[in-house]
Amino acid sequence: MEHLNQDNRVPDDLLKLRARIDEIDHKMLDLLIKRNEVIKEVASVKQKTGFGIRDFTRERELLENRGNLGEEGGLRREVIESLFRVILWASRDKQASLNAALPAEVDVKTIGIIGGLGGIGSLLKKMFEEIGHTVLIADVGTQLSNAEVANQSDVVVIAVPIEVTLTVIEEIGPHCKEDALLLDVTSTKTAPVAAMCNKATCSVVGTHPLFGPSVHSLQGQRIALVPERVTDEWLSWLEQLFSARGLSVIMTTAKEHDEAMGIVQVLTHQATEILGRTIQRLQVDIPKTLEFTSPIYLIDMLMAARHFAQSSELYASIQMSNPETSKVLDALRTSGEELRMIVESNDREAFNTLFEEVHEYFGSFSEQALEQSSFLIDRLVERG
Repeated sequence: MEHLNQDNRVPDDLLKLRARIDEIDHKMLDLLIKRNEVIKEVASVKQKTGFGIRDFTRERELLENRGNLGEEGGLRREVIESLFRVILWASRDKQASLNAALPAEVDVKTIGIIGGLGGIGSLLKKMFEEIGHTVLIADVGTQLSNAEVANQSDVVVIAVPIEVTLTVIEEIGPHCKEDALLLDVTSTKTAPVAAMCNKATCSVVGTHPLFGPSVHSLQGQRIALVPERVTDEWLSWLEQLFSARGLSVIMTTAKEHDEAMGIVQVLTHQATEILGRTIQRLQVDIPKTLEFTSPIYLIDMLMAARHFAQSSELYASIQMSNPETSKVLDALRTSGEELRMIVESNDREAFNTLFEEVHEYFGSFSEQALEQSSFLIDRLVERG
């Protein structure tokens, strides 16, 4: 035991090695800064030529090449690929912020956002202004009213809480210009889209950003579009605008969207809320359980705690406004009762059968999930 460093002083030899590592890291950062300067030139070329931001062939070739070079140098391929995927993501994000996917001359629109001081409204305001559009805001306490903004805008975006969306649509619909474009951003689409078509004579597209206002980047985020009644020109304009900012555009119908959100939002939110409520009812010592945590339990706890740290009004509105809610929650309750009965009766055969049936239903996605969740677990463990 004599070799142990009793006073925990960092050995001189280790300090020298750390200094060398710092020097190397600084050189790596300098190279990344230089790479970023080249990316600015890339964005300029892409804007002039109309070449898209993302080139999947180039990305595959780059990752393969960097992975091979890393392996030749004794590095793990998956580590190098992870590193360069982040670098590529940052590159795409930079190009999008420089409007690489938009024409050099933007057809400037006046865009009115009802609820523009809220989270998603502020995010959209920033995005539209970065592109070069003029943005008008109507919200509580603003100088312009909802009707005035609607009347003065080429594009009107309704970004208010779900529970008042229909009321706002009824208020501003008649004030929208006939050649305007009217959008909403709520997480349900059937009722808002029908109301917009009924109350306004202009083009109507329901939208649902499948992300929150706190995202660090729009790169790779998804947005659903319901082109209920819209001219080809407006739909093309809207799709190009979102794609240029790095968003993945999903064309759908109001019914298809709400059915999907019944699973994506209602089912998952309710399951998370049941987990959190159960933790609270059992008076679980959370810090103590985290001492024994597995990565999966940690992920579940992080998502539950994150959920309850956000707006209860938002989650109430999401679940209480979706037309699929009752059907989804009935299925959740039935499945919970089925599993409880199987477990409490110690029926292993029934449990194994249920497990296999669900596994078969997920099909090839199960193998994909194993790979991708392993990646997430590795990243979480690294953060320690």
